[in-house]
Amino acid sequence: MGNRLQSTSSTGPDTAVPTGPGSRIPVVVEAPDPISRAGAASELRRHPVIDLVEDGRPGPGTVALLVNDQLDDDLLTRMRKLVRSDGSRAVLVVGAIRESELLDVVECGVGAIVWRHEATAQRLVRAVVAASRGDGDLPGDLLGRLINRVGTLHRTSAGHSGAPVSGLTAREVDVLRLVSEGLDTGEIAGKLAYSERTVKNVLHGITTRLHLRNRAHAVAYALREGYI
Repeated sequence: MGNRLQSTSSTGPDTAVPTGPGSRIPVVVEAPDPISRAGAASELRRHPVIDLVEDGRPGPGTVALLVNDQLDDDLLTRMRKLVRSDGSRAVLVVGAIRESELLDVVECGVGAIVWRHEATAQRLVRAVVAASRGDGDLPGDLLGRLINRVGTLHRTSAGHSGAPVSGLTAREVDVLRLVSEGLDTGEIAGKLAYSERTVKNVLHGITTRLHLRNRAHAVAYALREGYI
């Protein structure tokens, strides 16, 4: 299955995680207190797809699981460093987040968020797998709030004429619109009569050309600029 931006819940059939040779994902858990850190590590340690790195430092190819009650400036700074400087992927496990903070998180390069009250082992593993692939994985209510937030910013931005600025082709817009609806690569290919490779190339071209961190960031860009 290809990459996607999807809404999730703590239960449901879409919870399978791929396993097999070479599929283990190195994960580092960071939390402000030892109890939260030990609890998250315990949930992850038993799953065969996870290679829990004890007392390790995040780096390229590593997923950092960041646990906190609320988002603050220190946590945003940490996420930016992990993704932009260290080359890691990140999953944010948080108790609450304001609508105004959602774009800050996405623009840090973090596309996987889990509510603390939904942070079961199954849910955490799914978010880690999504992050390792560069996918977006947001709770359904957060996805709706993200769309509302960027829509509001688009409508109120000064000097915007209402016409999309240059930057995305019609084909790229079509692909991103379907990504924002939660379709995976195969489903997008079927809808648009493309091959899966073409869809992947289109998304890679968008993120590379526009210097976007991941597919969630690409969708946020398209929403903000009025394409979708």
